[in-house]
Amino acid sequence: MNILCIGGGPAGLYFALLMKKQYPAHQITVVERNRPYDTFGWGVVFSDQTLGNLVKADEDTARSILQAFNHWDDIDTHFKGQVVTSGGHGFCGIGRKRLLNILQARCEALGVKLVFETDVSDDQALAAQYDADIVIASDGLNSRIRTRYEASYQPDIDTRKCRFVWLGTKKLFSAFTFAFEETEHGWFQAHAYQYDGDTATFIVETPEEVWLKAGIDKMSQEEAIAFCERLFAKYLDGNALMANAAHLRGSANWIKFPRIICKNWVHWNTVNQKQVPVILMGDAAHTAHFSIGSGTKLALEDAIELSNSFSQYGEQGMQAVLDHYQQLRSIEVLKIQSSARNSMEWFENVSRYTALDAPQFAYSMLTRSQRLSHENLRVRDASYVRSFEHWIAEQAYAKAGVPMPASAQAIPPMLTPYKLRDVVLKNRIVVSPMAQYSAVDGVAGDYHLVHLGSRAMGGAGLVFAEMTCVSADARISPGCPGLYAPEHTVAWKRIVDFVHANTDAKIAVQLGHAGAKGSTRVAWEGIDQPLTNDNWPLISASEQRYLPGVSQLARVASLADLDKISHDFVQATQAAEQAGFDWLELHCAHGYLLSSFISPLTNQREDEYGGSLENRCRFPLQVFAAMRAVWPQEKPISVRISAHDWVEGGITPDDAVQIARLFKAAGADLIDCSSGQVSKAEKPVFGRMFQTPFADRIRNEVQIPTMAVGAIFEADHANSIIAAGRADLCAIARPHLADPAWTLHEAAKLGVTDIAWPKQYVAGKFQLERNLERERQIAAASAGLTPQQIAAKLLEG
Repeated sequence: MNILCIGGGPAGLYFALLMKKQYPAHQITVVERNRPYDTFGWGVVFSDQTLGNLVKADEDTARSILQAFNHWDDIDTHFKGQVVTSGGHGFCGIGRKRLLNILQARCEALGVKLVFETDVSDDQALAAQYDADIVIASDGLNSRIRTRYEASYQPDIDTRKCRFVWLGTKKLFSAFTFAFEETEHGWFQAHAYQYDGDTATFIVETPEEVWLKAGIDKMSQEEAIAFCERLFAKYLDGNALMANAAHLRGSANWIKFPRIICKNWVHWNTVNQKQVPVILMGDAAHTAHFSIGSGTKLALEDAIELSNSFSQYGEQGMQAVLDHYQQLRSIEVLKIQSSARNSMEWFENVSRYTALDAPQFAYSMLTRSQRLSHENLRVRDASYVRSFEHWIAEQAYAKAGVPMPASAQAIPPMLTPYKLRDVVLKNRIVVSPMAQYSAVDGVAGDYHLVHLGSRAMGGAGLVFAEMTCVSADARISPGCPGLYAPEHTVAWKRIVDFVHANTDAKIAVQLGHAGAKGSTRVAWEGIDQPLTNDNWPLISASEQRYLPGVSQLARVASLADLDKISHDFVQATQAAEQAGFDWLELHCAHGYLLSSFISPLTNQREDEYGGSLENRCRFPLQVFAAMRAVWPQEKPISVRISAHDWVEGGITPDDAVQIARLFKAAGADLIDCSSGQVSKAEKPVFGRMFQTPFADRIRNEVQIPTMAVGAIFEADHANSIIAAGRADLCAIARPHLADPAWTLHEAAKLGVTDIAWPKQYVAGKFQLERNLERERQIAAASAGLTPQQIAAKLLEG
């Protein structure tokens, strides 16, 4: 075949050499607009894992790259006059020019034709000139080819809100360094790392609004560099900052990052009467924010995967090769881009986290992408994690007013105590409210005693009863419990008393009204499906059917209805106190009645309860205020909200921040951050801890405690969330259905033995701990070499 690579960056060069090595008879040409051995950029960073991939792909190239790398393990985070160091990260830096020189030399050694100083304005004409069978579009971030065939590639380009500039310095950094400095205009941050014997990359970044306030847009290049030198003088030790591109002036050096995702990576052209695929690769196909150092990694791994696809599927034809390439790489790239997005958004919103103390700020920064978790950090630097856990425990026990035991020095964050008003939880794990549809006429019976009692014995700090309805017509289904009759209070008191007498957990009740989602069958007979008979009338903020054409029509709630509903919530609150509940939650989420007022999707009222967000929140706030007035002051009330409707025109995370502010002003103690279930048109983006960012943002912008929910199913998730200050509590739902003792079992997996079990179960505790220790020993004995060890052995010769 004749292969033409347009663009001589890492993607094009590496693919060319891998294919030439694999198929020496192919005629492969790389066309680059720059001069031979000339390029731009300071340094690039690879992880040890990426190095392992390069070793497997082409050992000769990997050896040359490894010998030119500057390697380090530590990350230093400078914040508010303190430096926090975390080790074991395994990064390597190399000059971009040096990397390309190595790839160019390897291409020439294998017989790849390199053509320099050729600016390609017509890829089709060039493909015809070289009689190309394949064209690789590796022409970078501003790809002309991607733009020319955008109807095929369907790129989605999102230009982000920070301005940043790539600079260099002769100051050498012993660690990957993040430095944060506050100015009168706002926060700036620097990303700095050494990449050769005498030079380091020094990236300066700040939100565009801060950049504009500082007047950098009006500065010359020299003035802008001088501004950065003054700002970060304490880290430069008298060394200057250097601009990379002398032909750029002033604000032209400061760019905004474009996040690029392409739906398709292949376009077909007719060249010399044959069908020729034009294949995107590297930055032309996708970008990942520089804060996780993955742009070059993705480019090289694109090249590896496409060459592997030819090896594995070449005999099946070009279409099979390309289908496999895009299918496999698009998934892997999406994972990296998801992590990069999290990292990018953290840096875009540094000011959100500046109220944190330096140790927690640094931890939040380290775990920002959600790729690096608490246990990942422990593997990398056990000493750092042990010290940080001790710091977290000290803070938690002091705030809870509980004496700190000696064993708390090594306690995971999720097991630290938490105090809200006068209620002290023994740990941060919550059994989420989960509908069980097992009540009879609103009465919680033996099922609820066993269900909630067993989970209270299972180690969680707080156990929630399911949404409990404030009137018979407020129920979701006939199987839902209530607190609107004396027998309901008696039944709940029996359960609360059991929890208090037999466990050290606290128990909460969530009060709600189903609204338009009421009068339905129990879940296992058809979720959200209306009852076949004995329906009750429904009301909502505005007239609606939850399931269009299926659900019963809910009428508009009148002002008289609102008075009655508010009275029902007050009576239920008083009943909850009589039953002895420790904690109360108001349900304002998931499309139920109070949620229907808040969301513009379900509220089209024209009175004082409709229109603006403040008006839409007016009735839920009135209900909350009435409840707070009769609930004991020493006990907390939390509020569950839908922080995202996942529907265009619905509630957004920006709205959720404002909703939280309104409830905080009304006296709410904590916001329980869920999302969705307001409309069947929703398109949520699922994933691990997918709703945690809502809790993170509300906690750190509104400065109110939050509870994270949604796809939190490992202790590692909970520890990462609590330690980073993304939420104060973690609500675990489905895992608690499968394992009532989830908290005790996860603690045992972490090796925590100093944790209270029900005295009747202590023998089981010892057996579990022995079994887990045996599993750890077997795993340790069978562990293979890490990519870092592979790279180290290669360097050894």
